[in-house]
Amino acid sequence: MKRSTFASAAVIGGSLVGSLMLSPVPGHSVTATPMAATTALPRTGQPTAVLRIKHDVDLEAPQTPTEIYEQYVPPPPPPPPPAPAPARVAVVRSWAPAAATVTIGVPVYRQTRNLNCETAALQMGLAYYGHYYSQDALFAYENPDLRRPVVSNGRVVQWGDPYTNFVGSVNGSETAMTGYGVYYPVILAIARSHGVPNAYGGEGFSPGTIYAELAARHPVQIWMEARWSRPAMGTWTAWDGRRIRYSLAEHSVILTGVSGTMVRVNDDQFGTQYWVSKGVFERSWADFNNMAVIYR
Repeated sequence: MKRSTFASAAVIGGSLVGSLMLSPVPGHSVTATPMAATTALPRTGQPTAVLRIKHDVDLEAPQTPTEIYEQYVPPPPPPPPPAPAPARVAVVRSWAPAAATVTIGVPVYRQTRNLNCETAALQMGLAYYGHYYSQDALFAYENPDLRRPVVSNGRVVQWGDPYTNFVGSVNGSETAMTGYGVYYPVILAIARSHGVPNAYGGEGFSPGTIYAELAARHPVQIWMEARWSRPAMGTWTAWDGRRIRYSLAEHSVILTGVSGTMVRVNDDQFGTQYWVSKGVFERSWADFNNMAVIYR
């Protein structure tokens, strides 16, 4: 190729490159420089924003952390403040047996006659051992002495012997002195002949003996005043000459439980069961010389 040809090609190429470099970008104006004049090309199409592409050399490298922290764990919340103490209010609570309390599963019966409390207590003691009799059937063995008492100045001077027979009418009244009751020897004899041969009884028992028998689950029939009252005691002379200590509130119940401070009572007068303090029991029981029958 001739040099002129190369020269012509160089001139043409240089002109083309120069025109391309001087052509404006659509949508943008180019300020002319004093050294060269430029001619704006006609616009075609819609204006388009031009984004500048960053190359690797233009990108900012992430900064290397100077410190490394462990993951944050929030502390546990503080405990709630204690609730204010409630105002002290007096509360009445019914008595509840302590852990050392012993109770005996003796059924509760109510007396069927005005004055057969001793027979009703006997009926409960026998039933605990599985021997069931009506109160009238048991009372038939008590051979009531129906003679009326000798009374002077409102006090009994002479009457029957409750150690051998039921004294007076079982449907009578103690205060009216038409009926009274029966003591331990008659009840003990019936208990032994009706299924509890190991029963024993008497007077002068210590409270400790009674509590020990109850703790061993042996029901104990005792003599005391009705409702644990303490009316005046008296004495009369029986037809057979025996001196009889008596109260016109004489009553008999069966004890069926014991705790450190109380005894449980099956009270046949009302057909109820309740607890009474040992002090109340011992005071009323002493009026009848600590008389008892132990069912075992």
